[in-house]
Amino acid sequence: MAGNQQEEALADSVRLALSNAIADARPPRPHFGNIQDRLKYLRWLGEMSERLKKRLPDWQVRREFLETTWYEATRAGLDPALVLGLIQVESAFRKYAISAVGAQGYMQVMPFWTRVIGDGDRRKLFNMQTNLRYGCSILRLYLDMEGGNLFLALGRYNGSRGRPEYPNAVLGAWRLWEYNR
Repeated sequence: MAGNQQEEALADSVRLALSNAIADARPPRPHFGNIQDRLKYLRWLGEMSERLKKRLPDWQVRREFLETTWYEATRAGLDPALVLGLIQVESAFRKYAISAVGAQGYMQVMPFWTRVIGDGDRRKLFNMQTNLRYGCSILRLYLDMEGGNLFLALGRYNGSRGRPEYPNAVLGAWRLWEYNR
């Protein structure tokens, strides 16, 4: 399902904002305003870890992946379940996935993004945090460009804007990762 994100002309202010978001190399360290939020996060982490166990059997890898996914998704203002659904459809949780059109990593980020908003090193797209940060930032950009329309933003992310197959697949996978406790 990995698609072909299209390189588009971006305003300098948008390019700068994306570059700044990508350049922030702080490790994912969640901060909570109160104990209830922290407990909710820990329950989410435990539940998602159980759900992901068959796909990522190593506990340490799974925990780091989930912590980073949660951090990068919430940092970009996205639902972590949406990001997990997108990753399921794009790469089936394979860190080194490469699509037929060259998209790389968990979120199948096209290498041109490293030139447009990064340092040009496309190999970094196989770094988990870098891939998730790029993917979440790009999806946030597309959501903003589409006025909050998730269906169109997902189509743009996949390079299939206007066709229902990909957005419907991600939306279906999103439901599998929802957490409502």
